[in-house]
Amino acid sequence: MSILNRIIFLLLLTVCSEASFAQQATAVDSLKKDISAAKTTKEKLEKMDELSRVLMNVNLEESDNYGKQIILLAEESRDRELMIKAYLSNGLRCSYFVSRKEYLDRSVSYYNKALEIAKKEKIPKFIATAQLRLSAVYLAGLEKDKALNYANQGFSVISSLDNDSLKTEAYNTFGDVYLVRNEKILALRNYLNALSIAEDAKNAPLIKNCYLNLSAFYSNIEEYDKAIDYYTLAYKKLDEIKTGNVPYQRVVYLTSIGNLYAAKKNHDIAIGYFERSIAMADSLKFSNLKIPGYVSLLNQYLNMDEPQKALNYFNSSQGQNLKTYLAQFGFAGVTDQAYGVIYTGLNKFDSAKYYFNRASPFFEKGSNETGKMSFYAQLGSLYEKAGENTKGIEYYLKVKDIASRNGLLENIQAAAKHLDTLYNRSGNYQLSRQYTSIYYQYKDSAEKLNKEKELAQVEAADEQHRLEKQEKQRVEAERRSHNIQYMAITIGIALLFVVLVIMGIFKVSEGTIKILGFFAFIMFFEFIILIADNKIHHWTHGEPWKVLAIKIILIAMLLPLHHWLEKKVIKYLTSHNRLTAAGHHLRKVFSRRSSEDFKT
Repeated sequence: MSILNRIIFLLLLTVCSEASFAQQATAVDSLKKDISAAKTTKEKLEKMDELSRVLMNVNLEESDNYGKQIILLAEESRDRELMIKAYLSNGLRCSYFVSRKEYLDRSVSYYNKALEIAKKEKIPKFIATAQLRLSAVYLAGLEKDKALNYANQGFSVISSLDNDSLKTEAYNTFGDVYLVRNEKILALRNYLNALSIAEDAKNAPLIKNCYLNLSAFYSNIEEYDKAIDYYTLAYKKLDEIKTGNVPYQRVVYLTSIGNLYAAKKNHDIAIGYFERSIAMADSLKFSNLKIPGYVSLLNQYLNMDEPQKALNYFNSSQGQNLKTYLAQFGFAGVTDQAYGVIYTGLNKFDSAKYYFNRASPFFEKGSNETGKMSFYAQLGSLYEKAGENTKGIEYYLKVKDIASRNGLLENIQAAAKHLDTLYNRSGNYQLSRQYTSIYYQYKDSAEKLNKEKELAQVEAADEQHRLEKQEKQRVEAERRSHNIQYMAITIGIALLFVVLVIMGIFKVSEGTIKILGFFAFIMFFEFIILIADNKIHHWTHGEPWKVLAIKIILIAMLLPLHHWLEKKVIKYLTSHNRLTAAGHHLRKVFSRRSSEDFKT
């Protein structure tokens, strides 16, 4: 089954996994109670924002109602920041369903309203936030130039701010834009810049997001092992994040890792991840969270070109749950489309036509360009298989038109190949030859693109090696610097004790010896603790309770020793004759040399 025939199911996974997952009934009821208990408008809006986004995965109508209430409450407050946040909240909420044109347009509208208020009030962080969000939404709609323009605008504002989160988001946004524009190395550099800032800030959620973006980058250039590595790092990073939705994110991440294995053609491992994801969602008693796993299993059978297995699965209890979910969220047309694709694969053309006709209004009126292109390709495939050449030509021309507008070379090539075949069957050899030429033209372009992908793989590996080398050099330079400092401190402490002993030999006031002794022993024992501290963190991997336990034991040993040793040494140096035999000898030697020098 062609790539075009599978796109819609990949889009479905995006739709199901983008929404913020939280435990269904429990989370909704809990948030509603929090809203009732909120004492300030700000607190109430924050809880309503969270609830409206959770409801995007539970009840769309109720989510929209809360979105409207958020805006009304913020407008009534006349607090400009709350008003901006209200529109940003609704923009983000609607962006979860960008595959539907209605929600994409609404998301853009809300973000533009937030941007308008932020500019009027001259609040840089909100100006930048709105611009970056607009960039992401336009990119989802394949409007690449607009996406780049908003990313540039957002970055120009952020560059003057001290805000690690926004800087990380800006670099990641640039990475996304350049990746879609096939500028792979620029994309990688921006993703790595984002990761560097997140790591310096020691911000686990930001680091996790950077890992996800790097995984997407390596998946795009078909370096699936590296993509899996980074997604696994993101999965492990969830251990450091304490927010309530982490258990639910784990479920979605398992599904995503499974899809990377599916892309590698490791079908058994992929299916294992999907089943684990579904089982984990079941253990959390959150039925909607199983949807990404259901979608991925269905998609997997289509990837394996086994339409009968896909049909059996779609008619199973799990498939029924998926269909119920799609109907609940206004995606019933996708259910019909899925049956159309499956029956086309089974060569049951009448059944396929029936379901595609039912799905048609959904895609014609409510889908974005990518969804329409997939749907038209599936219809073209149906009519080509059924021998209805004119209908097949009609739909593949639509595919080519959309692909040409959006610079999707592989899709143009695939459409041209089918048009060549269909025109040849129809006896229109002139147009057949024309599309043969177009096919080879775009085949050459696609091969060039594949070579660029290979080059991007090499350059990406080189970029990673270069950065790793720089990091090793930085660590080595830091180690040398620390060693020099340790040596200087050791010499300084040793000299301090030498001076202390000399003071005990000569006539120096008891108070001076005590003061110098106090500082000498403080430096000595603190230096011991400093050296031990690095070792302790290495042994314990920075776990607070282990660090605390070892330090308590160490200080319990060193503190008494410190006081006892300091007391003994100071007592010894201050209780003897101020000018000892050694002191007399040193004075005589010094006096004799001074006398000889005077005579000379």
